[in-house]
Amino acid sequence: MPKVLAINGSPRMEKGHTALVLGHFLEGIKEEGASVEIIYTKKLKIKPCIGDFQCWHDKIGVCIQKDDMQALYKKLKNTEILVIGSPIYLPLPGELQNLFNRIIPLYEPILEFRDGRTRLKFHDDVKIFKIVLVGTGGWWEVENLDLVVGIVKHIATDAGVEFGGAVLRPHAQIMRENKDKAKEVIAALRRAGQLCVKGGNISSDVLSAISQPLISEPELRARQNQWYLKAKQEQSITGYRRLFSR
Repeated sequence: MPKVLAINGSPRMEKGHTALVLGHFLEGIKEEGASVEIIYTKKLKIKPCIGDFQCWHDKIGVCIQKDDMQALYKKLKNTEILVIGSPIYLPLPGELQNLFNRIIPLYEPILEFRDGRTRLKFHDDVKIFKIVLVGTGGWWEVENLDLVVGIVKHIATDAGVEFGGAVLRPHAQIMRENKDKAKEVIAALRRAGQLCVKGGNISSDVLSAISQPLISEPELRARQNQWYLKAKQEQSITGYRRLFSR
């Protein structure tokens, strides 16, 4: 069974909606016998990439910055399935964006041309063969997560590995309220995790069950606007932050 590393990019870590969705997906992976490790970017000290590409030209595959990425590089190299859990910000939480920028040393600095585009590939000692996204959003539309999907898919495609799919949960906060519908979503998340390990694509019906509406768009919009207006009247945005935190 493959080794799975899940990276949760939510600043709220275990308390966020991303952790809720990601956790059920990982349970399905564990049910298939795969080993799973979860890392929270908020707990890591990751400096921004300095952008001089010494890892490509002077010390190939080696990042000169000394921080928590050094230990993470070792974990990434020994991971076979990489799962990225992320909420949609503008576009990503800062810690996760720094992490993505810092994975450059994992790529060989040799350009290839595949599928009509200039591409790269991972170094031979990187075992990752599949990257999967588990994304969450506070807005009603699943399309609100398109930008995050594009980023993670691009990383996989550039590296020459399989993009295992996008497991997406819009208005994820409603899962904690609509318990009946949430049961359907949770069952689909576990099934998606199982399929992720078994190989092949996660079926479209499973993905649709995960992202199904849990509330009408007008109702969600009215509720969120009401929260904001109330918070504005109180000269505090605490309630608004709590609603959107995920």
